[in-house]
Amino acid sequence: MALLGPGDLFPNLTINQVDGQSLTLPDALVDGFGVVLFYRGSWCPYCIAQLRAFQRASERFTEAGVKVVALSVDDETETADMIEKNGITFPVGHSVDASAISSATGAFVNPQPVYLQSTGFVLDPSGKVVVSVFSSGAIGRLVPDDVLGLVRYASRTSSSH
Repeated sequence: MALLGPGDLFPNLTINQVDGQSLTLPDALVDGFGVVLFYRGSWCPYCIAQLRAFQRASERFTEAGVKVVALSVDDETETADMIEKNGITFPVGHSVDASAISSATGAFVNPQPVYLQSTGFVLDPSGKVVVSVFSSGAIGRLVPDDVLGLVRYASRTSSSH
């Protein structure tokens, strides 16, 4: 299992959303920077805090041209409840295959019960990884202000070349 790192092209992943639509990454994030968040599940307070922080920053992300997507192994009902309870407006995938996602990205998987550990990627407009954050446990994850600062910096440096 290789960890995705800077410069790696993010793998094609299709995720199912609670509205019945599917979304293919990284294609759904092109034309701007993207953030992909794997969260442990709706039962994880750290994960919910992270998702809520990204939701609170959604206006700033939109202004910066950054799209956010999250996903977990939670089933459709659990995901729909989490979205409604926390007012999440960015796409959230459900019922993902933890082993397949881990094989494609290097994300750590908890063995029992099976779920993805918190993992985050910032992608450039071409779908390449700018930064990846892998956690092997409950803590260690991307935060909105860091992502926005990184995108501002990367946008300035790429436009000056």
